[in-house]
Amino acid sequence: MPGRLLRGLWQRWRRYKYRFVPWIALNLNHNPRTLRYVPEESKDKVISDEDVLGTLLKVFQALFINDFNKQSDILTMLPETVKSKYHNLLSVQHPRVKLLEYRHQQQNTFKPEEILYKTLGFSVARATSSLISAGKGVFITRGWVPKGAVVSMYPGTVYQKYEPIFFQSIGNPFIFRCLDGVLIDGNDKGISKVVYRSCNGRDRLGPFKMSDSTWLTSEICNPLAVGQYVNNCSNDRAANVCYQEFDVPAVFPIELKQYLPNIAYSCDKQR
Repeated sequence: MPGRLLRGLWQRWRRYKYRFVPWIALNLNHNPRTLRYVPEESKDKVISDEDVLGTLLKVFQALFINDFNKQSDILTMLPETVKSKYHNLLSVQHPRVKLLEYRHQQQNTFKPEEILYKTLGFSVARATSSLISAGKGVFITRGWVPKGAVVSMYPGTVYQKYEPIFFQSIGNPFIFRCLDGVLIDGNDKGISKVVYRSCNGRDRLGPFKMSDSTWLTSEICNPLAVGQYVNNCSNDRAANVCYQEFDVPAVFPIELKQYLPNIAYSCDKQR
């Protein structure tokens, strides 16, 4: 019995240690499994950063228009040129309704997943995985996904290599390491959840939210913020998506940052 228990614990540790940050740091130089390998014939980026940015802006603008009756405080702070842009977008969708009238008349908004479907032609959601012992997974719930489409974002707190993440990493399967060693904690529970919410409140500028914290709840405002639940491939199931790193540009529209599901751990590192 003790032997079986020890074997079970050892097997769990062998799978988990690659997500335990202190172990990664100590074994980074001499353990090839902690390093990402991209074959020469494989492209590092499936689509360009411009295409990724275009998709995010398209989805976020649609979400913003859908929530227009809740954006009054933000609209009063925006330049007239930006207000005119949303006025034009709104006129295309509702040609007979004026901007101010729409804010008062809008009663029934669409759910975020419906906005995603209307914008990109598909919607995604978390659900119990079909893989054995895989927990939750991400599924296409409606529509069809073309090759090269952005299907999700990996949410979470972004840590530089030198920033403290030891306690957050314990028992945490959602630590994601980028090519440059930057870590993203996509856990929506425990201390990780508390840290993210704290940073989210810290960076808020009046009515402007610098990031989205609703991915920590069951009512997600950004339907793409489910990437941490995308499961790896298995021996029986080949991968049908790949991950791609993307740095949000500094000129990203401030009114749309409320839908970004990432935030920097340090306030002096806006990544």
